[in-house]
Amino acid sequence: MAEKHFRIEIDADGIALVIWDTAGRSMNVIDLAVMDELETIIDRVSGEESIKGAVIASGKDAFSGGADLKMLGGMLEAFHTERERDQTAATQRLFDESRRLSQIYRRLETSGKPWVCAINGTAMGGAVELALACHHRVAAENPKAKFGLPEVKVGLFPGAGGTQRVARMMPAADALQYLLQGRDLDFATARKMGLVDEIVPAERLVEAAKAWILGGGSAVKPWDEEKFRLPGGPVYSATGFQVFPAANAIYRRETQNNYPGARAIMSAVYEGLQLPMDAALRVESRYFAHVLQTKEAAAMIRSLFVSMQELNKLARRPADVPASKARKVGVLGAGFMGAAVAYVSAKAGIEVVLIDRDVESAERGKAYADTLVSKDVSRGKATHEAKEELLARIDATADYQRLEGCDLVIEAVFEDRDVKADVIQRAEAVVPETAVIGSNTSTFPISSLAKASVRPERFIGIHFFSPVEKMMLVEVIMGEATGPEALAVALDYCRAIRKTPIVVNDSRGFYTSRVVGTYIREGHLMLAEGVPAAMIENVGRMAGMPVGPLALNDEVAVDLAWKILQATKKDLGESAVEPRQEHLLEEMVVKRGRLGRKNGQGFYDYPDAGKKRLWPGLQDLQEIRLDPDTVDVGELKRRFLVMQALETARCFEEGVLTDVREADVGSILGFGFAPFTGGTLSYVDGMGTKAFVDLCRALEARHGPRFAPNDLLIAMAENGETFYGRFPPTDVAPQRAA
Repeated sequence: MAEKHFRIEIDADGIALVIWDTAGRSMNVIDLAVMDELETIIDRVSGEESIKGAVIASGKDAFSGGADLKMLGGMLEAFHTERERDQTAATQRLFDESRRLSQIYRRLETSGKPWVCAINGTAMGGAVELALACHHRVAAENPKAKFGLPEVKVGLFPGAGGTQRVARMMPAADALQYLLQGRDLDFATARKMGLVDEIVPAERLVEAAKAWILGGGSAVKPWDEEKFRLPGGPVYSATGFQVFPAANAIYRRETQNNYPGARAIMSAVYEGLQLPMDAALRVESRYFAHVLQTKEAAAMIRSLFVSMQELNKLARRPADVPASKARKVGVLGAGFMGAAVAYVSAKAGIEVVLIDRDVESAERGKAYADTLVSKDVSRGKATHEAKEELLARIDATADYQRLEGCDLVIEAVFEDRDVKADVIQRAEAVVPETAVIGSNTSTFPISSLAKASVRPERFIGIHFFSPVEKMMLVEVIMGEATGPEALAVALDYCRAIRKTPIVVNDSRGFYTSRVVGTYIREGHLMLAEGVPAAMIENVGRMAGMPVGPLALNDEVAVDLAWKILQATKKDLGESAVEPRQEHLLEEMVVKRGRLGRKNGQGFYDYPDAGKKRLWPGLQDLQEIRLDPDTVDVGELKRRFLVMQALETARCFEEGVLTDVREADVGSILGFGFAPFTGGTLSYVDGMGTKAFVDLCRALEARHGPRFAPNDLLIAMAENGETFYGRFPPTDVAPQRAA
């Protein structure tokens, strides 16, 4: 058959160089056609006596991004269709199809000919499993390359032999840690862990791979030899008894048992290490087929892989606006947020003008960028030359004239309307008329700030999350007058700095701040009801949130919550705020000066030395103290998740959100909404709209009207609709706010 993904070159020594280079794609990915070709090539290498061995390499800058998860989606769609006719046959077909890649890799591994993987650049997921199936791995000197098995992050696990090979290449404790974290490695780290055998200059990559074969490299893996012993000893041994019970405890602490993929890793490694390799791979495949059928895997694949890829490719960008490239960006305000925005911009190769009220303040902001890039240098992730180049791109100044020629200006001064208006007007007096002005506000509506602009159609919200250098999300906010050109520029900038953008329409708190505020409020109300503070925090994490609501409030500042509550009451009236929450925040902020982490006193105490701890005085603020044994933990979990999902549905009904992908991805990346659900709207769909509405009404009866389902949800429940069914994703650019 004609190869469309691979080409083969056999040299005079009888070594086959298999070059993976799928035409028309920037990245090699594994799909059914790739599997077909690879299987044929393995048979050829194995069957032709003149071929001594094979080297598999990439014809692209990266090795491979791994398996195309849309392929798995197709398998599942066929499974659900066939299951209605024949459950047994459908299950068997899914098992057979989902383990095919594992079987191909095992055929390569036992082909009788040595295979070497020449890894020139990034290799992820199924591509790493291919490398592990080879008999030797040579990597190029490439500090930017990533080597990882990230499947657990999208609800799955390495199901093409990854759990079994990794657990035979290093002690079980190390293998479990690597597999459960799903973290990316650089090649040097991968070599230390034994996952890569050699690192050579890029120009010698294929030469070194061939040399290993010519030097007598074995075509038999260690675990296929009779004398093989597990690196960490048997499962049933003194070491094994220390590893697996502790690993299970850590797994439950970190995941709250919410992730079937992570749980399957534990089981597949534990059971597989007690079996010969072929039997172990069958065990892994059974767990993989099971995890594929879970709603958690389906939701996470959709949100954290498919939807996120589409948003990163700017699915919602106005198609008729020419592409833009920010060459010079102004940042107004060199505080914590502004300094970090300057850093990520300079890291992307953009010239930055960082402005503050005086040069000293601006230089302090630049020093923050120095601190961040210096950490990269110390960890070997950047060179001293790269550091100097990055810092040279940041012009720290108090002179607004330096903004001349900026394509984009981002306002990041503190939350004072008059100060923001002043810096916006000073910037607009200098920058070209074509420049876009963005505000990083998290408090003020964009439409109101745009009144200070002489060009409101080129004014937009660009809301970053703290810490900017780590958080993936940017919330882009359309004001009433924001035009498509401003939106396109903002989205192009997000792509340049490698952030995932969501686009929302203007409203109080926009989307993310508005919804996460309900999570914090629910924690406040539970405290007022007498629920022990420690239970509130623990249940928040059990529900799937990264931190409890009280800890989160400390991070964003307790006094900010108080200010927002007062502003809400002023603008919308007494009925817009919850009296119990207002009373609690008044006690914390006004009477006791507990402002959060920033002054070392909030719901937690923050000692100079040691870990933070819940403030003992919280008990004194509770007029009622419930016996924790009488509190329904399941009810608390439901309150946390339902309230956030309900507020998201309200945002959708009001037109603040216009795309289900942005709701789900934004909820996970922006405020950590339980990733195993796939996001706030996937949580509703996964439960079923009718069941969700019934749950809302039950919570409303017990806890008040804040849980009342909105009209959109009620109508969807009556019609048996889901969010993804009624509002399928579209790549049409959102309209400006009405």
